Amino acid sequence: MTNPEWLERFLIYLRIERGLSANTLSGYTRDIALYLEHLGPTSVTDARPSDVSDFLRFQYSRGLKPRSAARALAAVRGFYRFLLLEKAMNQNPTAVVETPRAFAKLPHFLSTDDVDRLLAMPDLSDPAGIRDRAMIEVLYATGLRVSELVGLRVDGVNLESGFVRCLGKGSKERVVPLGGSACAAVRTYLKSARAAFPSDTLFLTSRGSPLDRIEFWRILKGYAAKAGIRKNISPHVLRHSFATHLLERGADLRAVQMMLGHAEISTTQIYTHVIRERLKQIYKTFHPRA
Repeated sequence: MTNPEWLERFLIYLRIERGLSANTLSGYTRDIALYLEHLGPTSVTDARPSDVSDFLRFQYSRGLKPRSAARALAAVRGFYRFLLLEKAMNQNPTAVVETPRAFAKLPHFLSTDDVDRLLAMPDLSDPAGIRDRAMIEVLYATGLRVSELVGLRVDGVNLESGFVRCLGKGSKERVVPLGGSACAAVRTYLKSARAAFPSDTLFLTSRGSPLDRIEFWRILKGYAAKAGIRKNISPHVLRHSFATHLLERGADLRAVQMMLGHAEISTTQIYTHVIRERLKQIYKTFHPRA
C-alpha cells in the first residue's frame, strides 16, 4: 500500500472510529502529509527513528516553534499507532523520539471592564447588532469554542432552565449553564431580530444562512477596535476570560473543566497559572516593600 493510501485509511479511522472533528482532521492531514513529503520515496512502514528526527529538524529549519513541532510529532505518533494496530509494522519509530518542549504560554484574557465595554458596542436598534450582542453574551457566559457557538441549534438553547447544549470536540455533547444576561439577549434576538428562516441553526446572517466562525471573528475584532480595546482579541480570548473570571471568583477547577469541555484537567490548570501571575502583579504594584 502506498503512503497516500495509508494516510487515507488513517483519516477514515479517525473520522469514523474516533469521531474527530473536521478541524482536527484537517490538522492531522496537514502535518502527516508534510511528513510523508519529507519521507519522499521511503515507505512510511520502512521509516526509522532517524527519519522522524530528521523531519523535526526540517520543521525547525522552517522556523516552526516547539509547540507546533510537538503537535506535528503527536500526529505522526498517532499515525504509527494506527499502523501498528493494522499490523503493517511491528515497531514504532517515534517511540524513542523526544517530544519538543516549550514553555507554557499563558492565555490572554480581558478584564471585566473590557468585557462590559465590548458588550456595549453592538447597535441594538439594528437586527445585526442584536444578534451580535446575543452571540458575545453567550460566548462570555458559556466559554464555548467559536465553532460550538456558530453551530448552536435553536433547540439546543433552553432559556427557561438557562442552559445550552453544544457539540464539542470529538462530537462530544455537553450542557453548559447560561446566565441571565445571556438568556435575555438571546430571547430578544429570537423575538425581534431573527427572521423566520427555516433553519435549525440559532445565529444566522441577514440572508438566513448560518454565520461562520471567520465572519464572527471579524465582527468581534471590529467591536473591540470600536471599544478601544488594544489587546489582540479573538473568540478564544473570551473563552479564556470566561474561565479566568470564574476561577478568580472561587469556581471549582473540575466544574470549569466540564464547562470548557476539556478532556484532561491539566488543560484547565493553565488558568490557575494566569491567576498566580495576576496576584504577583498586584503584589508588586501595591505592596510597599515589593
